[in-house]
Amino acid sequence: MKLLELDSLRIEVPGRVLVDHLDAAIGPGEFIALLGGNGTGKSLLLQTLGGLRAPAAGKVRLDGVDISTLDRRRIAQRLGFLPQDPEAPPQGSLFEAALLGRFAHLGFLERSGTDDENRVTRALQAVDLDDRGHRELASLSGGEQRRAAVARLLVQAPPVYLLDEPTNHLDPAQQLGILGHAREISRDHGAVVASLHDPNLALRFADRIWLLSGRGPVTVLDSADLEPRHLAELYEVDYLETTIGGRRFMAAQSPVRNR
Repeated sequence: MKLLELDSLRIEVPGRVLVDHLDAAIGPGEFIALLGGNGTGKSLLLQTLGGLRAPAAGKVRLDGVDISTLDRRRIAQRLGFLPQDPEAPPQGSLFEAALLGRFAHLGFLERSGTDDENRVTRALQAVDLDDRGHRELASLSGGEQRRAAVARLLVQAPPVYLLDEPTNHLDPAQQLGILGHAREISRDHGAVVASLHDPNLALRFADRIWLLSGRGPVTVLDSADLEPRHLAELYEVDYLETTIGGRRFMAAQSPVRNR
């Protein structure tokens, strides 16, 4: 069973083709990392996968159905999207904001109940915000608001998670915590697609890596097959590979290559 399928997907901005002829299928248990420089189309690709932006060509299928034919409620039941930046000014308490994640699952005029509130409690615990549920969202730090947005997705509990720079505003421990939780979600038969800036986080958590050049072709490879040359071509910086404690790391070197 495939949760998301991409058929000859093409993404354009005026004067540029960012992604072209991308064919892929994402099934339960998979964690996909998107790597690429600024302006290569990572955010636009995630928006397209979530049905928030129409592709220039090709199709995205959610559960085998063209996502453009589904209403937003149906999409929200099956797919959760974490934008890179807040979509609106923060309002209400942290608990209330997280509870909004359940609305896609409630019937017409149905009110949230004890089970929904218990989901919020567990989600806030998962992102280490369980002692701040009463706080106004606007009073939280940038990192806390980022974790609050992740908690809302956990309350929504879709099979597919699209995460645009989920580690923004987070310290290293929180980055590992959030991505570790995303990894657990994928292992529990969910699917995660996340754009990341740090190749080492992709190496640590992702099964597969999509390399976006911003010039059309997308290179799809298993994480184990990522090499320094791939990153050098992607970022125009030389990389060295090392192993520490049995884990692979890629270190950027200077100088930057001439463009």
